[in-house]
Amino acid sequence: KVSESVREKAWKTYESLLAVDGALAYNKKKKETWGVCIFIAAIDLDEMTFTFTELLKSISISVCSFFQFLKEVDVNMDTVSTKVDSTVSRLKKKYDVLLALYHKFERTCGLIYLEQPSSEISAELSSVLVLKNYWITFLLAKGKVLQVEDDLVISFQLLLCVLDYFIKLSPPAMLKEPYKSAVTAVTVNGSARTPRRSQNRNTRTSKQIDTDTKVIEVLCKENDCNLDEVKNVYFTSFIPFLNSIGIIASNGLPEVEVLSRQYDELYLNSKDIDARLFLVHDETLQPDVIAGSQLERTPLKNNPDEELNPVLPQTPVRAVMNNIQQLIMILNSATDKPSDTLIMYFNNCTVNPEDSILKRVESFEQIFKNKFAEAVGQGCAEIGSQRYKLGVRLYYRVMESMLKSEEERLSVQNFSKLLNDNIFHTSLLACAVEVVMATYGRNASQSDGTSAETDLSFPWILNVFDLKAFDFYKVIESFIKAEPSLTREMIKHLERCEHRIMESLAWQSGSPLFDLIKQSKEREGQTDQPEPTSTLNLPLQHNHTAADLYLSPVRSPKKKASGPSPSANSTPDAQPNVTPQAQKPQRSTSLSLFYKKVYLLAYLRLRNLFFRLLPEHPDLEPLIWTLFQHTLQNEYELMRDRHLDQIMMCSMYGICKVKNVDLRFKTIVSAYKELPNTNQETFKRVLIREEQYDSIIVFYNLVFMQKLKTNILQYASNRPPTLSPIPHIPRSPYQFSNSPRRVPAGNNIYISPLKSPYKFSDGFQSPTKMTPRSRILVSIGESFGTSEKFQKINQMVCNSDCQLKRSAEVSAAPKPLKRLRFDIEGQDEADGSKHLPQESKFQQKLAEMTSTRTRMQKQKLNDGNDTSASEEK
Repeated sequence: KVSESVREKAWKTYESLLAVDGALAYNKKKKETWGVCIFIAAIDLDEMTFTFTELLKSISISVCSFFQFLKEVDVNMDTVSTKVDSTVSRLKKKYDVLLALYHKFERTCGLIYLEQPSSEISAELSSVLVLKNYWITFLLAKGKVLQVEDDLVISFQLLLCVLDYFIKLSPPAMLKEPYKSAVTAVTVNGSARTPRRSQNRNTRTSKQIDTDTKVIEVLCKENDCNLDEVKNVYFTSFIPFLNSIGIIASNGLPEVEVLSRQYDELYLNSKDIDARLFLVHDETLQPDVIAGSQLERTPLKNNPDEELNPVLPQTPVRAVMNNIQQLIMILNSATDKPSDTLIMYFNNCTVNPEDSILKRVESFEQIFKNKFAEAVGQGCAEIGSQRYKLGVRLYYRVMESMLKSEEERLSVQNFSKLLNDNIFHTSLLACAVEVVMATYGRNASQSDGTSAETDLSFPWILNVFDLKAFDFYKVIESFIKAEPSLTREMIKHLERCEHRIMESLAWQSGSPLFDLIKQSKEREGQTDQPEPTSTLNLPLQHNHTAADLYLSPVRSPKKKASGPSPSANSTPDAQPNVTPQAQKPQRSTSLSLFYKKVYLLAYLRLRNLFFRLLPEHPDLEPLIWTLFQHTLQNEYELMRDRHLDQIMMCSMYGICKVKNVDLRFKTIVSAYKELPNTNQETFKRVLIREEQYDSIIVFYNLVFMQKLKTNILQYASNRPPTLSPIPHIPRSPYQFSNSPRRVPAGNNIYISPLKSPYKFSDGFQSPTKMTPRSRILVSIGESFGTSEKFQKINQMVCNSDCQLKRSAEVSAAPKPLKRLRFDIEGQDEADGSKHLPQESKFQQKLAEMTSTRTRMQKQKLNDGNDTSASEEK
């Protein structure tokens, strides 16, 4: 099936692999190597004359092994093109979703159907109601309804619709509870019929199937799925699909062969994975068990009085459904319209913004629905509308929280300028909708909670709202602070969005960032800088708000002797008449903060890569950082339409070259690929000049070196440039800790964050209703012992060098771990309270621990405010 041109290119690729180091490995795996080379050539030449499954079968390799081997083959930057990378990424996402759905499908069917039904229906089970029928119907529905291949949520909702359809056609004797009762209820409540098994299914009309919702209700309840959303998918997508393939119009029972032929058309057209092979557990589709993540587990508690509640590992489907349920519960109390409190804020404005806000929300709804339908499928417009409405609820909720905080901070209630700012509202609404989209868009392979690209992933939302990345960035931190109920995964997602903006999106042509830098340069001549190097080692301030970043109001920076002033001109269109008296315009708050964050991110990325490559040359790190920082500050045009990491790798290579340290770009790239959140396109496709792209080596030689040659050569002279200060590495303002962490030094002590008290099955429970046991701070594994045991724990913890993961990175002057103090005499150091002599020993310890917990919470709050407090002194 392979064309001559593909054969020739594949052979040349194979020969190039033999010419590199370690070619012996390819000789041992000739067949697999040839298969990979054919795949690479076919993708590059757009001549896929075979399917991906056919290729896997011909070289007897699984999907996971193929992807891993392709990664090993990609030793040179030109072996695997970015086109092949994107194809592999698409295939992997599709496989992950299908694998997760099939496993869920098997488990769910096991809960629905009896393993050994009575003999009278066994013939019917084997001939008609077979799993093969269900799965192929689902694959066909997914292929015809959805344009995106990696939407786990809508795919699972479609699967529930398929199951509902077949369950209602099943004899009740085949079913387990509660499905048996649901089917019986449908039969009894429907039109008078003969018993289900002997019923003539030709009498079951489309209308009857449409109106029977008992089964779908049970399916949604059993799978923690939102009923309204599944009904939406059922009526807007699934029923039209059934009609389109003529199932209901015939006898209500699809023939496997007919469905298989229709699926064949989809499969041969896409030329990727034949998902029917999941049914026979084909070896090409088996997951890589060894690569599965091994979770570190804490020791089991051996207290017999303690209830054992084992936490089962979450499947991808279960995890995403839990996240959605939590989001919906949070927003149940919110409304689709501004609350009375918001209306009050609107009425207090000089110019009431209510009408413009409502019109903006309404106009974006139609835009979002259309864009969502274009991306997902034309039948999914209403699904998009549902998600947008959740975003609107979150938008109003966060807006109200932000305004309350601003009122407390400034003691004013008139926010006319902020609430009439179009970019602020568009950014806030986009951020709220992005949270909803990311909650629904969790990829099937995201078992660790990290971000994975899907067709609707950020920055898709920016295109929908026609919003600049730099403007969107301004709202992220304030949004996180204003919404305390955001999950750890969602905070990490928004933080990753912020990083992507700082890495590349804000540096795209047309970004307002370049206008701000230009204004900054022109303000006091070319000597001015976006952010002076003298501030690099100062703590990063987190006392700014969205209002400071979006507006340029006349505000006196009272009690703030240092740091960016909130009265700064933050936008290019700031009016000159807002500057009091004849003072110069102050430094842009948004630009200053942006550069500080970019410097911090840049240094952390550099340090991570440096320790992988040059741990034996610590003297080079400050030199590389100085060149890196100099480029970002003075040659910022090199960042236009490029990526922060491209400048980082070039800086590292340049310094090593001039210092005669043997470090090849190939080695840098190999280490870079192992860093988190990296993309191979970063080093394979770099802008050289207008609309011309090449590898990072070509970029270094033709662009970077030409621009910075004089500066780089100074590092080899007797008078090297002054070293840039190392950025102050603060505690993250909103990063959660990972759990559990073991305290080093060989002691059997673990540190774990407080788990969420909310249980979906019981509704949204208030923390105040939790029992003392579930809020306890310490579990020793036995009843409370003598005070010496607690002192020993204190000693072990304090002697350890470990810091809680809540620190984003190790600070330049790290604070010691807070001691868990258990006072022997019954007097607590925090509040001086004395316990009565008649209290039992247990009551004393319980009271002391409660007081300790209060003190620890205060310490955490103080830690987060250390920076602000020191600034205001």
